[in-house]
Amino acid sequence: MKRILVACGTGIATSTVAARKIEEKLAARGIAVEITQCKATDLAYHLDGQDLVVTTTLIDDAQGVPILSTVSFLTGVGIDADIDRIVELLGL
Repeated sequence: MKRILVACGTGIATSTVAARKIEEKLAARGIAVEITQCKATDLAYHLDGQDLVVTTTLIDDAQGVPILSTVSFLTGVGIDADIDRIVELLGL
């Protein structure tokens, strides 16, 4: 199972919205993932074993883990394109 880390400014509100939409959209494609949420400032402490970082804020370094920075899961604009990108980044 692939693991996605979703990070936002506080690790609560926007990461929860994004995580649920990612999980829902991937499940609709038959893809199960394990999603963890965190604050962007705590990202380095949560990277071990992660396959992808999805963030609603700018992240400079994820120690080699691919990063997708997007607000589509908050605005609703471009969600399908970002889900396609997530699938690609996860190698599925």
